[in-house]
Amino acid sequence: MLSVRLICVGKLKEKFYREACAEYEKRLKGYCKLDIVELSEQRLPDRPSQAQIAAALAKEADTIRAKLPQGSAVIAMCIEGKAQSSEQLAQTLDSWMGSGTSQVCVLIGGSYGLDDALKRSAALRLSMSPMTFPHHLARVMVLEQLYRALNIAAGGKYHK
Repeated sequence: MLSVRLICVGKLKEKFYREACAEYEKRLKGYCKLDIVELSEQRLPDRPSQAQIAAALAKEADTIRAKLPQGSAVIAMCIEGKAQSSEQLAQTLDSWMGSGTSQVCVLIGGSYGLDDALKRSAALRLSMSPMTFPHHLARVMVLEQLYRALNIAAGGKYHK
């Protein structure tokens, strides 16, 4: 069974996000072993400079790297990443599993995204849309798409 680690910068505070995530966590149990790691977002002033943002993202990247399982295929969620349909994501995951990858790690940055070097080192830079979404909503969307993709790969009927 595929192991998926979702590393998220920022903690879910809103009840509706937590409930939505819990629903997809429950659904995913039949398809993968899911581990969600929440990391603290670096504190920044109200109007941070680009240098302050870059320094914060670099610190967050160090913390993320410490949580990456050895040998995992890393997916960095970022607006400049490649857009894939649900079917294409299912094919990507299925291809990785077929080639012996048993661990996938998905990265969701905080309000300023992910460090550029971390994104460049990922096996896949994935974009959900050119639109900007709150990183808390992105977590729900990633969990739903993982569920959809794994269901597609298993020949399920969730995706219509």
